[in-house]
Amino acid sequence: MPERVVVAMSGGVDSSVAAALLKEQGYDVVGVTMHIWDVPDNDNIRSCCGFKAISDAQRVCAKLEIPFYTIDVKDIFRQKVIDDFCTEYPKARTPNPCIRCNQFIKFEYLLNKAKELKADKIATGHYAKVEFDSNKKRWLLKKGIDEKKDQSYVLYTMTQKQLSQTLFPVGNMKKTEVRAIARKIDLLVADKPDSQEICFIPDNNYTKFLLERLKHKPMPGKFLNTKGEIIGKHPGIIYFTIGQRRRIGIASKEPLYVIKVDAKHNNIVVGNEKEVYQKKFIARDLNFISIKELTEPIQSYAKIRYTHKPGIADIKPLKNGVEVKFKQGQWAITPGQAVVFYDKESVIGGGTIDSNLQVDNS
Repeated sequence: MPERVVVAMSGGVDSSVAAALLKEQGYDVVGVTMHIWDVPDNDNIRSCCGFKAISDAQRVCAKLEIPFYTIDVKDIFRQKVIDDFCTEYPKARTPNPCIRCNQFIKFEYLLNKAKELKADKIATGHYAKVEFDSNKKRWLLKKGIDEKKDQSYVLYTMTQKQLSQTLFPVGNMKKTEVRAIARKIDLLVADKPDSQEICFIPDNNYTKFLLERLKHKPMPGKFLNTKGEIIGKHPGIIYFTIGQRRRIGIASKEPLYVIKVDAKHNNIVVGNEKEVYQKKFIARDLNFISIKELTEPIQSYAKIRYTHKPGIADIKPLKNGVEVKFKQGQWAITPGQAVVFYDKESVIGGGTIDSNLQVDNS
């Protein structure tokens, strides 16, 4: 009897081709779309979670002649992703909702649901690879071969159990190959644009979204320079993040950028472009993949944003976290974002950049 696999269907080309490849390989494939947010049915909105996504996924499954189910996960998505998003910004932290969605929805909730469908594994359309290292006796998470589409960064929270039960069918392919397969088998989503980064904010207006959901209005505060001098007033810290240049509105000989957001004192520190580059910070809430834990200092490549080019950094274990120090200054190291450590193509692990960011470059 063929092994059953539940494929997380987003209505996009990647997950659609993943399902097609698995069926071709002889798996008993079941398509599942998780309804996580009510996005308007609009062709101009590129979302992976609304009614349009469900409709597209359903039509793909019909084309592939595989069963299709929808699961309502709006409550758990609100609790784990949206509530966290709304509470982190007032703390001067910039969260990554996609990472939390992967952690709590796709690779925790869906894996449990897959068991109800009598499936031992799940699959997604992520550009990443899973391999078992017989020497280390550990499952490894590796970069997808398409450097422009590699998504290993947003998957660093995966556990050994989750990796052992997950397939990434398009991880060994480039996006152009995936679209070519979709066209060859006449999938309606073959040329569908990629979804936007944050699915529940289709107009990309973060502050509007936050203001509609926060129970209190933002408190105006002070702009400070790096000497601690007051140089202006700001309308509220939720409007700003590290590296931002817009909305500062202070006359200066050179452009000013946000280099620190101080939630405790409701201040925003601004400086010149050079001062946005920092080297050192603390990361907490760690998860390791290629190793069980970090017991001694290591040097690795570290990535602080999905689109960030990894830099060489020294990683030193602490009692409750790690100290990360880059060899070269990195643009806009932002509390709340993830830092992920790499050994060549393998993910060592990662964590959340903590709010006690080091402002100096020592």
